[in-house]
Amino acid sequence: MQGVYTILLLIVSNIFMTFAWYGHLKLQEMKIINNWPLFGVILFSWGMAFFEYCAQVPANRIGFQENGGPFSLMQLKVIQEVITLIIFTLFTVVFFKGESLQWNHLAAAVCLILAVYFVFMK
Repeated sequence: MQGVYTILLLIVSNIFMTFAWYGHLKLQEMKIINNWPLFGVILFSWGMAFFEYCAQVPANRIGFQENGGPFSLMQLKVIQEVITLIIFTLFTVVFFKGESLQWNHLAAAVCLILAVYFVFMK
């Protein structure tokens, strides 16, 4: 179950991370924060990132082998990167209608799947 909890927490973490890093761009596009100074946008993003870390840190502690979890440090990182790109892709396709998926994005996804395969290989 530690592996499942780790992955679920990483998904939650990455949702907050994506909104912290890129959500302000959508809010600006929607004219909600288009007059905010950069410092205000940074504070807003930091506020979102707080919740990212509230899920990221426990995910890594629960999932790490040295703490009784099922994953090595390298495996945790590759899992996190794959989740990040999946969440980012969904976010981009749903919230930024001008962005579309291309063949090279699919090729990159295949490379990520191969990365997961290789990092878990014994």
